[in-house]
Amino acid sequence: MIYRPGRIFLSVPQMGGHEKNYVQKAIEDNWVTTTGPNIPGFEHDICQHTNSRHAVALSSGTAAIHLALRVLGVGPGDEVLCSTFTFIASANPILYLGATPVFIESEAETWNMCPDTLRAAVEARLKAGKKPAAILLVHLYGMPAKLKKIMAIADEYEIPVVEDAAEALGSRYGGHQVGTFGRVGIFSFNGNKIITTSGGGALITEDKALAEQARFLANLAKDPAPHYQHSQMGYNYRLSNISAGVGRGQIEVLETRVKQRREVFNYYRKQLGHIEGLELLAEPHKCFSNRWLTTILLPEGHTPENIRLTLEEENIETRPLWKPMHLQPLFENNLYFGNGLSENLFKRGLCLPSSSSLSEEDQEKVIKHLKRLLEEV
Repeated sequence: MIYRPGRIFLSVPQMGGHEKNYVQKAIEDNWVTTTGPNIPGFEHDICQHTNSRHAVALSSGTAAIHLALRVLGVGPGDEVLCSTFTFIASANPILYLGATPVFIESEAETWNMCPDTLRAAVEARLKAGKKPAAILLVHLYGMPAKLKKIMAIADEYEIPVVEDAAEALGSRYGGHQVGTFGRVGIFSFNGNKIITTSGGGALITEDKALAEQARFLANLAKDPAPHYQHSQMGYNYRLSNISAGVGRGQIEVLETRVKQRREVFNYYRKQLGHIEGLELLAEPHKCFSNRWLTTILLPEGHTPENIRLTLEEENIETRPLWKPMHLQPLFENNLYFGNGLSENLFKRGLCLPSSSSLSEEDQEKVIKHLKRLLEEV
């Protein structure tokens, strides 16, 4: 994130007002550590907002994915079917465990994992004698995936699903919070997300045993002994009590933040939707997106990088869509099932400033410059 006076950022935090109260109380009570009342309080708040039974607050969304895969038994030599159109933090934890990601293409309606391609991949890997150990499904930019079809495939072949809802807190499918459909769901509270703890994440599940195992591993897998004893490898993935206090204040205004982000999207759609060849992602049936980031596909003849650089000159931050994982040098030898749709999205797409605190004046500035660039003959 480049800071310059007057800069219009892509996505910035917005405080709700009560964060200071939770943090101040933690300081006054000297709970400035990785234990303290804000942590279970924040976990309770997450459960309340997602209608989940168990939540484990963690140091990042990446840590949550890592633990989700590990508690589901993913290990060396396993294969995990993973959305290709995503941020690398979705795929890296598969490598942490010595497993191998197999990348699955998107479909055009939601840009998320294609159910038909998923089925083809499962059948191909079974034919090769490799039953996938898990499906890692991403809800990209806050848009829910086609969960009914994907979960039916997962159930048919008895493959556990991890929902990477890092960008999708507050998004719903059929009225239910995404992240609650698979065996485990994860969220991110990084500084650019719809709510933040300044850096953090969480794991949710209906399975008490999985939650307890994740919490145990996140606390360095300390055995119940008066001295420090460890029988297996764990991780220092604990969230601090201070950060959890920020999260408690943030989650109080989650629905307001969703409303604000959706208003930003709707205004972009109103002002830009008439431009020939420009596309904004609609909500399919049953999908309710938090519209974490407003994304556009550019008309023919325009490239995201040219638009990005030109807007940068106006002190406006934009960002290309995610480069698909199967195109990343790190994964160039991994299996990929697809037709190149995500590659085309990457070549055409741009993320626009979408902060919940984005002022009308700043949004008008973004729109004015986009219109000028896109309507030029």
